[in-house]
Amino acid sequence: MPLVTTDILKEYLPEVTGTGSDTELSDLLDRVEAAIARFLGFPAPDSSVTKTLAVATYTLYIDSYMYDNISVLPLPVRPVVTITSVHADPDRVYGADTEVKADEYEIDKQQGLLIIKTNTSTVGFTNAYRGNKVVGTFGFTLFHRDLVHAVCVFASQLHRAKSSQGKKSNALRGATTSYLPNTIPQEVKEILYPYRNTFVII
Repeated sequence: MPLVTTDILKEYLPEVTGTGSDTELSDLLDRVEAAIARFLGFPAPDSSVTKTLAVATYTLYIDSYMYDNISVLPLPVRPVVTITSVHADPDRVYGADTEVKADEYEIDKQQGLLIIKTNTSTVGFTNAYRGNKVVGTFGFTLFHRDLVHAVCVFASQLHRAKSSQGKKSNALRGATTSYLPNTIPQEVKEILYPYRNTFVII
């Protein structure tokens, strides 16, 4: 289910009235949110091959890096809702003896970082390939206003493009909107860049 409702989207589509198009608009919102999740660099959650902005459970295998002599794990999806378990194991077995305890790291939920505490006895995360395993829930429980705007601008343009098949552009309210297949509008990209994941999941 999309985080943005069809009622909110219809505020961007004044030509759409009633509830007859709600199923179509809901499907469109699902596709738009999945496209935005891909653009942001989110992986697919455990329960689906479709990427999402909504809260879901993920099992992540992540490379660590050192920042100012502190071991850090950059999470490829955020915000962080809960962390269920963390393992650091260069042998990739992830047994109980490789678990990093919750009191041994800090969580930066907005930036999506796990940071080893300097006052713990743990060595830190491993830099071995796929050596760090993180299980948790991540995603947006409530959209920021600019994310809602980004989703609705993209979805409304796609909806209008569907009714303008065969046209390269469509004049609306004195402006011309170009329809380019499978692209996110630049206006939407500008909103999304601050949320985009700059780390690559391995």
